[in-house]
Amino acid sequence: MEQVFGEHVHWGYWENSKLANGSIEDFQKATRALSKKLLDLANIVNGQSILEVGCGFGGTISIINETFNDLKIIGVNIDQRQIDRAKEKVFQKNGNEISFIQGDACKLPFEENSFDIILAVECIFHFPDRREFFSEVRRVLKEGGRLVLSDFVLSFDFPNLFNSSLKKSGIPFYGKIQLCTLDTYKSLAKLNRFEIEDIEDINENTLPTYPVVKKVFSKSKIGYFLTNVAEWTQKSKMILYKNLTFKKV
Repeated sequence: MEQVFGEHVHWGYWENSKLANGSIEDFQKATRALSKKLLDLANIVNGQSILEVGCGFGGTISIINETFNDLKIIGVNIDQRQIDRAKEKVFQKNGNEISFIQGDACKLPFEENSFDIILAVECIFHFPDRREFFSEVRRVLKEGGRLVLSDFVLSFDFPNLFNSSLKKSGIPFYGKIQLCTLDTYKSLAKLNRFEIEDIEDINENTLPTYPVVKKVFSKSKIGYFLTNVAEWTQKSKMILYKNLTFKKV
């Protein structure tokens, strides 16, 4: 998986999806481009405190580390194995202070008003409860701070039916997931007093991910089947890939 995805274990972003050539090298550039896309939305400034939840192998933090100076950067992941891998791959530079911590995104081990920016790159659908996560983000984010996330968002109004059907099927769809609608995000923003600064639909820009991922799962019948299902849901626009930016007010 790491040989295919590189440092960034998430979907790719192509400014022009027609130019994707299906190669591993092209895909790895696209996964890095997706992380950079979210960082542009975050408007990071030198000297800030940054938290990435679901940090994986530290790919997004590596870009932050290369680009900015004098930051305090913390990566949190619930899987200690991924934390260990991130520590092996990312080294401090440019006066940045970096630490990786095993922890639960819905029970963040930090004090109130600790961070200027919180990032969640293609991971929130694995969290058990978005309400708890948004409440924790509200608590640890400074006034005026931003939460920037990417997610697969349902385009129809029956998320509970979709999620319960998926759960009952017993099919391990890329791990346990819970999807929601855009209206859910709007409700969460209102409940936690966030202003929605930006909602960006990049669905078409991520679709060239699928031919590459299907190569990864070519010898796994269930993996290949589920990847085809995921591709169909995005191409049919039942599920849309979106970047969302929230500001604490």
